[in-house]
Amino acid sequence: MTAAQAASAQLAPLAVRMSGIVMRFGAVVANRGASLEVAPGEIHAIVGENGAGKSTLMHVLTGLYEPDEGTVAVDGHDVTGWSTRQAIVAGVGMVHQHFMLVPTLTVAENVVLGREPRRYGAIDMALAQEEVIALGKQFGLVVDPRRRVAELSVGEAQRVEILKTLIRGARILVLDEPTAVLSPPEVGELWRVLRRLRDGGATTILITHKLDEVMDISERITVMRHGETTARLATADTTPADIARAMVGREVVLAHRGSGIGDREPREAGATKGAGHALEVQNLVVGTLRNERAVDGVTFAIAPGEILGVAGVEGNGQTELIEALAGLREVSSGNVMLGNRDITRAPVRERTDGGLAHIPEDRQRRGLVLDFPVADNLVLGLQHRYTRAAQIDRAAVVAQAERQVRTFDIRPPDASRPARALSGGNQQKIVIAREMGRDYSVLLAAQPTRGVDVGAIEFIHSRLLAARAEGKAILLVSAELSEVLALADRIAVMYRGAFVAILPRAEATTERLGALMTGATSVPGATPP
Repeated sequence: MTAAQAASAQLAPLAVRMSGIVMRFGAVVANRGASLEVAPGEIHAIVGENGAGKSTLMHVLTGLYEPDEGTVAVDGHDVTGWSTRQAIVAGVGMVHQHFMLVPTLTVAENVVLGREPRRYGAIDMALAQEEVIALGKQFGLVVDPRRRVAELSVGEAQRVEILKTLIRGARILVLDEPTAVLSPPEVGELWRVLRRLRDGGATTILITHKLDEVMDISERITVMRHGETTARLATADTTPADIARAMVGREVVLAHRGSGIGDREPREAGATKGAGHALEVQNLVVGTLRNERAVDGVTFAIAPGEILGVAGVEGNGQTELIEALAGLREVSSGNVMLGNRDITRAPVRERTDGGLAHIPEDRQRRGLVLDFPVADNLVLGLQHRYTRAAQIDRAAVVAQAERQVRTFDIRPPDASRPARALSGGNQQKIVIAREMGRDYSVLLAAQPTRGVDVGAIEFIHSRLLAARAEGKAILLVSAELSEVLALADRIAVMYRGAFVAILPRAEATTERLGALMTGATSVPGATPP
């Protein structure tokens, strides 16, 4: 916020004031007297653990929910209980954590949906495409308006969500975990967008679990815990450790070398030669619907008790690699060995029974049936293990679910609730609990901490390192370089479908990895796979 804007903001009413908000869903109280104060023209962060009530509070602000108690004011006007349409007309828009796009429509059709430009009574799609191009250039959110959303990467789809909100004239913009699917360069572009909006007088409310982002982009912070507002902080006067402590009510230690969490020396490059491999991949090629090579001749092996990290800008074949190994995508050529068993063409159940676990990158599309109860989601793909006389033993399923809910701290602790009713982070915990709570030898972990809070990240990191110490082999794909550097013994860099280098952890730096991720061909210390 500029000095002039700050002086003006002191005289103007708050952009958003929420007081005493109570929001109940049956016996569950999502917000307990929560409050929020956001000044006009500022970038304001809301942080808290999964299930702390952040998204619910924003759904009240944007008219999706009417609060049971409390008041909502925008620009000094009481708008308590208004509709989503009224909020949009007033310039309040929200970009949701999980995309609300129509996959079969084009980018332009999604962006202008509900406000299509018309000429002579007919929809003018050429004009819509022009509007999308102009807005994209203005805010650094360029995406081809003619492409269908189903063909986009997750990062591109996120741009469409933001464009959809901006084209409706949002001046109070709510972003729910907007960087969960963005690469580091894309995050930088988003920050430039938000600063341009701020400089133009717009107000941004940012929900995020990434404390480095909070420190980098926000001006003030609201902390929530168990549905209540527990702290208001000026970003310049606080630290990530202070924020984490306010979020979870205790000190938080994230995994890093020397942290004591699952510590042991990382394996040296080539240390697995001659040893039995838990997972071995030779010259793997995976095609796309357009007959392209999404995975182009990838070769690697992972030993028991080793974490191989995969770094790279999203969209370079990581998704296709994991899905091919999990049996969800057809292999064009090459071989995959799980221990001494060839699973190249094996169905998913055979891989699962053979000891392969899979945490998918998209929990909602690949990891859960959202309308099923938590209990049923915790046995997805494993139902045959709970079947007696051709019927599922419900008592055994429920007993298993209750154990996993306690062990993995899934909130609320009600295994009968549909997965859809849980926060994104708690949905992720369901997937983690199912895959890591059973017997396995190899874990495919794709973006395991995407969209989860700092306390859950600590828990998941400790689980991964404990599994490593127990002799599990882990293939870790993460868009977070800090996560790969913290957990991996060796790091492979994936670029345009190929492993361009595999580095021992001791030689992997952010600078080296970043250069390789952008296609650099000569990086000191990098060895070809």
